Amino acid sequence: MNLLVEAFKWLFAPEQWEGKDGVHALLGQHLLFTLLSIVIAGIIAIPVGWAIGHTGKGREIAVAAAGVARAVPSFGLLILLVLLFGVTHKPAAALVAFVVLAIPSLLAGAYTGFEAIDRKTVDAARAMGMTEWQILLKVEIPLGLSLLLGGIRAATLQVVATVTIAAYVNLGGLGLPIITGLNLRRFDMVLGGALMVAVLALLLDLLLALAQKASVPRGLGFSKTTTKKHKAEHSKAEDKELT
Repeated sequence: MNLLVEAFKWLFAPEQWEGKDGVHALLGQHLLFTLLSIVIAGIIAIPVGWAIGHTGKGREIAVAAAGVARAVPSFGLLILLVLLFGVTHKPAAALVAFVVLAIPSLLAGAYTGFEAIDRKTVDAARAMGMTEWQILLKVEIPLGLSLLLGGIRAATLQVVATVTIAAYVNLGGLGLPIITGLNLRRFDMVLGGALMVAVLALLLDLLLALAQKASVPRGLGFSKTTTKKHKAEHSKAEDKELT
């Protein structure tokens, strides 16, 4: 309990919010790395996932590639890329590492969103004379958006947690007080930095969860609700009959 109090004292001390290494600056660096990583990974993974989901081809390759990417240790990948890129290109090396880690969740969210769509809906769109591009833009993307946002949500949480290791190669972020505190045996600083990362992750997760919920088409949301209600009423009716 005392350590938690000391961590809050360190976190809210005025001097911690001043200068280029202040908490506000570290938070900005953390968010910048996270945003850039998700955007670049999305540009790469989402079109590929949509193509796989629309055509049904290449799914096995995508699953295998995503599995390999998930198995790569993030810290080892960061150090390897820093050595390959050189110390003068550490930000680029870190960005590539975070992009690689974000791609699997985004790729899975993109193609599973299309796979979850009832094939009868797509067949009906084709029967109406819609082109493949029209089906993609007007049917599959809107209906698959919820699962895509779920993939973005998972990727964001993974990247937010992983960006803390950027401090190991002097790139700042909220991992800096954690690493510095460990070296100085200042555990209040370590806990304060960890709390900041946890709060940031929770806030981003909440925002993306709200966006994911809002992206579900009203008809689907109503259908799920009514189905659950119908099942509950049916179960009650059966219980009454048994009694």
